[in-house]
Amino acid sequence: MKKVLYNKYDKRQISALPRALFAGRIVVVLNAQQARSAVDYLLDQPLLGFDTETRPSFTKGVSYQVSLLQVSTPHICFLFRLKMIGQSSDIIRLLEDRKVKKVGLSWHDDLTVLSRVYSFTPGAFIDIQEMVGTLGIKDLSLQKIYANVFGQHISKKEQLSNWDRDVLTEQQKRYASTDAWACVQLYKELCRLKKTHDYQLVVIEEPQTEIAQTEKSQEDETDLS
Repeated sequence: MKKVLYNKYDKRQISALPRALFAGRIVVVLNAQQARSAVDYLLDQPLLGFDTETRPSFTKGVSYQVSLLQVSTPHICFLFRLKMIGQSSDIIRLLEDRKVKKVGLSWHDDLTVLSRVYSFTPGAFIDIQEMVGTLGIKDLSLQKIYANVFGQHISKKEQLSNWDRDVLTEQQKRYASTDAWACVQLYKELCRLKKTHDYQLVVIEEPQTEIAQTEKSQEDETDLS
């Protein structure tokens, strides 16, 4: 039986789905020496998932630099505490690498915030949003895309927590790792579906009253990824 995919997933259905959670090993990287060892390991892997987290601001005109870079394999995720590490040629080496497949979602946004901290030429990255578009999926948020492809719910509860705190909570670490790991899982499954055509796309027509709000909705969804 072919996998059923929707061009637009109903957000109201997501909370009832079983929760997706990274169950592998999490390594928090706190200094330059640890960063070097982590990058050496990561660049020896065939596929990596990427994401970032930034401390949210609830005051108009106040913003913060990116706090965390998450890089995951299928089984281990490294959380780089960027403000503690400081300038690192090894993180730049990771970001500039063009050999290892690196997957993110709306990755140009992550590159923008990272470029405010590090001076680098971006290596080769694959964007999940572009991949799902080739299958006819219009949703842009990680939560909707993952629910669509795997029938599981990625919680966003920790998204607006303080990513600059001295010690990350277990909930923060698991949340951050899940987002990076999910990109790896999606990449592998989307490649399989594209190769085998083992899916059926169900097109949900938007009511006319919603069409005019499409661009704004897509922007909001991207922010929640």
